[in-house]
Amino acid sequence: MDLLDSILGSMQAPPAASEAQKNAMKKQKEAMERKKKEEKNMVNKFRKRVEEKVINFIKEGSKAYLQFEPMDQMYRAIIREIAETAGLQVFSFGQEGIDRYAVVYTKEKGPSQDELTVRRAGGIWDEEKAAEMAQKHVEMQKQAALESEEDKNRKRKHGKDNELSGTFYKEKYAHLIGHDAAVKAAQKTNMNKSYGEVPSENKKDQRSIEQTMADIRAKKMKKAESDKGNLENVDT
Repeated sequence: MDLLDSILGSMQAPPAASEAQKNAMKKQKEAMERKKKEEKNMVNKFRKRVEEKVINFIKEGSKAYLQFEPMDQMYRAIIREIAETAGLQVFSFGQEGIDRYAVVYTKEKGPSQDELTVRRAGGIWDEEKAAEMAQKHVEMQKQAALESEEDKNRKRKHGKDNELSGTFYKEKYAHLIGHDAAVKAAQKTNMNKSYGEVPSENKKDQRSIEQTMADIRAKKMKKAESDKGNLENVDT
């Protein structure tokens, strides 16, 4: 016998499991298998209920959506699988692990923007809430139409004031000379940045420099002759 055989022979064999330990292990294994079977049955029952609800939702066609209660992600995944297989769309709302739930819609009619906003904010969406939001939109449209009309009136009035912007032909004189005449007069006397309210062309000298100098000399000569004539009359 060599050294290795002697060492192995001296070692004690592992203690054999007692009958009580064997029974305990067997029961634990059976319990685990039983639990797995129960969970599988629960999932199958849940799947069947979801399938029935989805089928009824499609057949009735009267409901806007099919909402489920809050549940774990595993069950929501089953809802999504069944719904998408049936040609529907699914949205989930709420916080994961707290109150997240799934809602099923048809492909043709999904959730409105109002519904998405309310649900994502944690609110409850029902017929009452939908009616409330619809009424709010009507009021907003009325307000927008009213503001638009007021804006048009302001622009109309502003445009009318611009037509009669001359100092001497403002709107208060239109009843005296007539509206058309007032408008024409106002157009001729609109304010100019450089010359006040007098048309710039009326203030501008159109003559050349040479002509202007000649006119000045002529005026001086005429005045000199006039002064000379007056002096002669005085002498006589």
